[in-house]
Amino acid sequence: MEHVLTTQDPNSPITLRTRKFMTNRLMQRRQMVLDVIHPNRPNVSRAELQEKLGELYKTPKEQCFVFGMRTHYGGGRSTGFALIYDSEEALKLEATFRLVRVRIYKMTLLTAERTQAQGREAFAQAPERTQEKVRGTKKSKAGDAKKK
Repeated sequence: MEHVLTTQDPNSPITLRTRKFMTNRLMQRRQMVLDVIHPNRPNVSRAELQEKLGELYKTPKEQCFVFGMRTHYGGGRSTGFALIYDSEEALKLEATFRLVRVRIYKMTLLTAERTQAQGREAFAQAPERTQEKVRGTKKSKAGDAKKK
């Protein structure tokens, strides 16, 4: 039995195909399923795909978002999802975590402090700990005190 190793060239060409293309006027974007064929490469970076997509649809790469990439078994092919926004203004409709991921949007100071100082669960439970625990008829009196 003979094993043949294929050379993996990071500069080898890739083929980009789009399908299920849809123009979403409400969200001011074009959305599609992205098929990437990369025979001599293990995978293709998201940044490179954004660049190629921008060239293909004649838009700035900052308005192209690629996510959900899955490499098919055996390699050589990947499938994912792509969004191309019509303008910079329309980017406000994009999910914040994706904007943070591509470094367009900065994490807010509060979020950054929270992640460094304490975990998510502790942050969520902090307001509960600060409130007094009251029982029975005292609940209505505690509510009245807050309203005044």
